[in-house]
Amino acid sequence: MKKLEYVFGHSQREIQRLIYQAAIVKPVTERLLRTVKLGPGMRVLDLGCGAGDVSMLAAQFVGPTGLVVGIDRNRDVLALAAERAHAAELPQITFKQTSVESFSSQETFDLVIGRYILAHQSDPVGFLRAAARLVSKGGSIAFHEIRVLQMFDSAPPVPLWQVTGNFIQMASQSALPHHDVSDRLIESFSEAGLPEPNLFGETLVGGGIDSPFYAWVAETLQSLLPQLARIGIPFGELVGIETLEGRLREAVVAARSQIVGPGQVCAWAKT
Repeated sequence: MKKLEYVFGHSQREIQRLIYQAAIVKPVTERLLRTVKLGPGMRVLDLGCGAGDVSMLAAQFVGPTGLVVGIDRNRDVLALAAERAHAAELPQITFKQTSVESFSSQETFDLVIGRYILAHQSDPVGFLRAAARLVSKGGSIAFHEIRVLQMFDSAPPVPLWQVTGNFIQMASQSALPHHDVSDRLIESFSEAGLPEPNLFGETLVGGGIDSPFYAWVAETLQSLLPQLARIGIPFGELVGIETLEGRLREAVVAARSQIVGPGQVCAWAKT
């Protein structure tokens, strides 16, 4: 399977963006873990674990008698994940630098899960097949994906919020090899030889002075600036990326607007 460069990069700033993001989408992933009936003593494999947020969330479900293994290709982010798990006193988590294609285990897992990972794969179907071989008989395979195609919106309208969202969508659609995978999960599971997945979707809605959306969106665009430059859009020079978070907050609060972020789609199946 062809290895692709991670479009958001691997800077310390990007790692912090992932932590912002994880806090916002945590309730959606938590719902997914409850839906697949993750419980004490179970074994979990977290694919593309990044800074360890899904791994730590799963560890709370499986408890001290369970096991969570997080895998990622990036050494630096795994070091941070290990530090965070240690600080949270979650010894049931281990992290390994590897890919799903190369990973092997003497025992299979009750749940294999990935968040925001299929869109980054050159071959999502092959990735699903590789992941499925690690699921125990009767276990679950589950994914939480972002809907890149869903429009950012606001009411009353906040042009800066919508323009920022449009640039994020443009960069993502031009860089991600399968940016529409969240809308094709039934097809992907079927082609991978998996049962038809169960699905649910949620929409992120926010607003007000304390919303974490402003930092998340501004940092996401910051990470995507190189991609925008590649497609000929010098966003940072035109708008001022370093002040974007504050200006988004001011504009949304002044308009007393309710803002809408990208949709979330979760899919899971029993093997």
